[in-house]
Amino acid sequence: MNEPAPLIHKITRPFRQIIRQESSSGVLLIISTLIALAWANSPLAPSYFGLWETPVSIAIGTEAFTKPLLLWVNDGLMAIFFFAIGLEIKKEVLDGELSSPAQAALPLLAAVGGMLAPVGLFFLLNGNGVGAEGWGIPMATDIAFSIGILALLGSRVPLSMKIFLTAFAIVDDLGAILVITLFYSHEVHLQPLLTSVGVLGFLFLCNYVLSVKRNWVYLVGGLFVWYYMFKSGIHPTIAGVLVAMSVPAHNRMRARRFAGTIEEFLDNFRMEAAEEGGPFIPEEELHRIRHIRRTVRSVQPPLQRLEYQLSDFVAFFVMPLFALANAGIVLRGGPALLGEPLLAHIALALVAGKVSGIFLFSWAGVKLGIATLPPAFRWAHLIGLGLLGGIGFTMALFIANLALQDAALLAQAKLGILIGSAVAGTCGYFLLSATLPKKRPEKG
Repeated sequence: MNEPAPLIHKITRPFRQIIRQESSSGVLLIISTLIALAWANSPLAPSYFGLWETPVSIAIGTEAFTKPLLLWVNDGLMAIFFFAIGLEIKKEVLDGELSSPAQAALPLLAAVGGMLAPVGLFFLLNGNGVGAEGWGIPMATDIAFSIGILALLGSRVPLSMKIFLTAFAIVDDLGAILVITLFYSHEVHLQPLLTSVGVLGFLFLCNYVLSVKRNWVYLVGGLFVWYYMFKSGIHPTIAGVLVAMSVPAHNRMRARRFAGTIEEFLDNFRMEAAEEGGPFIPEEELHRIRHIRRTVRSVQPPLQRLEYQLSDFVAFFVMPLFALANAGIVLRGGPALLGEPLLAHIALALVAGKVSGIFLFSWAGVKLGIATLPPAFRWAHLIGLGLLGGIGFTMALFIANLALQDAALLAQAKLGILIGSAVAGTCGYFLLSATLPKKRPEKG
């Protein structure tokens, strides 16, 4: 009966690593948000807004590419964020929680409901009124914040719940990416778009035909895809996801051959080190060590290696910097501001729309036999997780910047996102705290 345990641990290890990282990142996001709000509403507010309007240029010869710092964050650094999301999506589709219909059914249904219901509720409340173009804002889920709130409950949370929330948020991100591509891109210019597609096609050729495993090829190519995508009028962050799909997911060397190579090296190394007895490694052994370094790289799939290398940079730099740059809302108007229709509609869609969509689609899937409720799940838990799905924050702020051009409407939308995310996260935490076992039973 104990035999499955190692397999389960192996399957869930990547999710344990994500969960540890995302909870820490969530705390940093909260700190960045509070700093931005305090800074934007203090006597130092001009320095806050002036900082993000600072022109930043990249010049090669006579060609210069100049944009405000805010756009470098939103269009440049967030492309790296979407690249990391793309790597994660590809990995989960190939060999993870989204790799089979049985595994993917429940998070997929939850994500679809969690996108459609908030949009439907927003249209029901707002209609074609002011800010109607912001309909895509409440469909987003911030994985860092949602996992961070769940982590506050500690060991009381079954791993199956954490895996469900992570997988559902990944699908939700994919939906948000499609919406940005289809509905929030500007006028499209054909020539740079074709150039971008051409470079992207070359990257796929490098992977699937030429078997190029060097990550630098895809990173350099990705810069060109991003630049020409930007010139085409399609939002350049989409380039991050598309380039991620071209990164090789298979390694050059299989694990068994790698283990044999390492064992042979260690046997020879121990013998020769014992014979030499000195503090320095012989020249021949230095060459072997370099060979081992290349061998270690060849056993790591390029996709997995890139994801690992980028994870901390995205979680602890890109996302907090994005929050710092975009959460600085000037709170003017007092209580009257809270009565603005757009603010209320976005907040309600995030809270009520998300939880109702996630719960109803999941419930229907289970009742129809399409999906199964994981062990240790109760329907009350699913409602709690649905509320955590209403934490839109970074993704919702990102869509708001694309959807709303009017500064006053954008401020209302951002405040609605913050209020809705805070209410959803607080309610989700207390509901899960009340319904989860007080202490997880120990397994022998």
